[in-house]
Amino acid sequence: MKAVILAAGEGKRMHPLTYTRPKVMVPLAGRPILEHLVLEIKQAGIRDFVFIVGYRDEAIRNHFGHGERWGVSIDYTTQRKQLGTADALRPASGLIDGSFLLANGDAIVASGEIRRIMTRDGNTMGLVETEDTTDMGVVEVRDGKVARIYEKAEPPPTQLVNAGIYLLTPEIFSALSATNKSSRGEYELTDSLQLLMEGGIPLSYEMIASWISISYPWDLLRANEELLIQMEPAIQGEIEDRVVLSGSVSVGKGTVIRSGSYIVGPAVVGENCEIGPNCYIRPGTAIGDGCHIGTAVEVKNSIVMSDTNIPHHNYIGDSIIGANCNLGAGTKVANLRLDKATIKVGGLDTGRRKLGAIVGDGVQTGINSCLNVGCSIGNDSIIGPGVVARGVIRPGARIL
Repeated sequence: MKAVILAAGEGKRMHPLTYTRPKVMVPLAGRPILEHLVLEIKQAGIRDFVFIVGYRDEAIRNHFGHGERWGVSIDYTTQRKQLGTADALRPASGLIDGSFLLANGDAIVASGEIRRIMTRDGNTMGLVETEDTTDMGVVEVRDGKVARIYEKAEPPPTQLVNAGIYLLTPEIFSALSATNKSSRGEYELTDSLQLLMEGGIPLSYEMIASWISISYPWDLLRANEELLIQMEPAIQGEIEDRVVLSGSVSVGKGTVIRSGSYIVGPAVVGENCEIGPNCYIRPGTAIGDGCHIGTAVEVKNSIVMSDTNIPHHNYIGDSIIGANCNLGAGTKVANLRLDKATIKVGGLDTGRRKLGAIVGDGVQTGINSCLNVGCSIGNDSIIGPGVVARGVIRPGARIL
């Protein structure tokens, strides 16, 4: 059996992080979202993959190649314009022989759940029961089968949502050809599945218990913590004297943890990093490859992407910091409102009382700058010395 992964979309709700990468390549616990999914599918027993790519596809192709590093085989097909999931799947028909697993590349499903779907007979959809169905496809079931699929219905008729993982038979390709554009102007896979059901071909379902889905940047913090808790710790770098590693901590090859540093897990530090001396990394933190976390820096419950420097007297809390950033000495991130209310980003209530900044790639800050709660900074922006940055800042901005 082959696994087909939908990985062509941009993920606009994930701005500013997806201005420079597809959503599936946003890192969680030291790996891109898509890599976590590939590893789970491999563990379920599938070795042959087809990636459907599109937006900034070079990031996916360069990272995965043809899969040799993971012991799998990866073929690619390209969706030139993002016209919906049904449109994305059409070109894969020539690479598929028989039933196949289909998965959204931006959700992580555990291998045991995948294995149960793989062993079903006929078309099967994974479902998750959740209280909050906002921006999700909602599903009605009857007599053990899917009865109807709704795209983002308000109010939702059920609490069952589409988990974005399916077992599909070749019959789906004829339904794809007959699928018209939806009211949103896209060719929806759910419309194709509805056509199959209306034509007398049943759609079964399998309930999914272990499922990580990310819609907005602040969802990454919850997902990152959940994955870090599951991580098996491994120390492959150099640990100098008078370093304290407490709990589950992983350190990558070529990384040096310098004297006086204190790291509390669950936490992961990537390869070829320089950490310390005398810094404090708190639980729930994932630091990418090639980073420098320096003297008197504290990082708490945050994702710091590759090749970013946070070298002098900085505080980063409950934040996502993009790749190739440089934070000037004394840069601080506020992560709690004085009135303790939940934090909004661009007018959206995140539901979080603690949330710092969401910083795109290539951002630079000057000395003693401050990033206020819920600040969203577009890639390649400059925040000048002593500036208090707040709200949503577009890419390439100069706040001086």
